[in-house]
Amino acid sequence: MIKNLSTQSLRLFSCLLLLVIGSQTQAGDKEDLTAMLHEFLATSYKEATHETFWADDVVYTSSDGTRRYKADILKGFEGSDPNVEPDVIYSGTEVDIRVYGDSAVVAFKLVGTPENGSRVEYYYNTGTFLKRDGIWQAVAWQATIIPPS
Repeated sequence: MIKNLSTQSLRLFSCLLLLVIGSQTQAGDKEDLTAMLHEFLATSYKEATHETFWADDVVYTSSDGTRRYKADILKGFEGSDPNVEPDVIYSGTEVDIRVYGDSAVVAFKLVGTPENGSRVEYYYNTGTFLKRDGIWQAVAWQATIIPPS
């Protein structure tokens, strides 16, 4: 049957096949990034989580305007007890993930719920991820606090 197809038909078939495969890969990447984000938020009080989530060359701009790099982020764990439960539980809502080949933008609303029942804080976060050697890592991050209403 294939030998009876015209060159134009074969090109069209090849393009359609690539689109189908590409959309399946993109859907898989979105699932991977979503799971990665939620795992990161649930275990963000652990240094090991930050070691794998952030790329070595990450640029992180916090909601207070402070620019940080991976070494700065990890330095924040010096002297901390890895067995202590966090004071704030983080989760993410309104997750919007856009995959562009080996790069992706992850935007979401971060919800910080204090264990002591004090005021919940909300932030908009946007991260840029690169897939290097088959592994997604954040290379840029921007956090913006949402003022209480």
